[in-house]
Amino acid sequence: MSKSEMKIGEISKPRFEFRTFGQDFEEQAYKMSRLSVPVPEKVWERESDEIYILSRTNDINNTKIRDGKMDIKTYVQTVDGLEQWNPLMKGEFPISAKVLKEEVYPAFQVEVPEFAKDEYSFDEFMEMVYANPDLQAVNVHKQRFGYMVNDTICEVGYVLINGAQVVTINSESTEIDDIKKTLADVGLEGVENINYLQAIKRVIGMINKPLAN
Repeated sequence: MSKSEMKIGEISKPRFEFRTFGQDFEEQAYKMSRLSVPVPEKVWERESDEIYILSRTNDINNTKIRDGKMDIKTYVQTVDGLEQWNPLMKGEFPISAKVLKEEVYPAFQVEVPEFAKDEYSFDEFMEMVYANPDLQAVNVHKQRFGYMVNDTICEVGYVLINGAQVVTINSESTEIDDIKKTLADVGLEGVENINYLQAIKRVIGMINKPLAN
């Protein structure tokens, strides 16, 4: 059976991902750009401002807010060092107390607060986050450059985490062997796989562990 072709921006079956964070991936980024086939202009360069909600008690659900929309992904499994994440919840503000109670706070794995209203604005939700000592909101600015290497969706990103600049590089695909070949081709073999949730926790000191370099 032939494998399905990956297409940037299109929904596919669940993907596996390698991603890492550090200070310098200049050589690997150069190789990635040279090996890439042409990609759609819309992914040449993208910038976004996002808020990640970190929980001291949770390492499996990744929550971010961008353009007034909340997106939660949940960790599924690791195969050959590559992580698989699936969508858990998508919502918009104002957001209902029912969704907060039944989906959002369980994903944080913290005590569910009392809700005095039927729905909450973005600002009201953020006040609840600030009031919980186990939660922390982190501002993340991303400048991302998209590529396609060995039929895997790749990117190099320059990321500000509460103003601290780091670099991220990744390869993702439904096909594990394609990712492994890409890592070998660009020089990322043996580098630690670090997802956004772990990277942000390390940068802000919630986890006492360095980035990949």
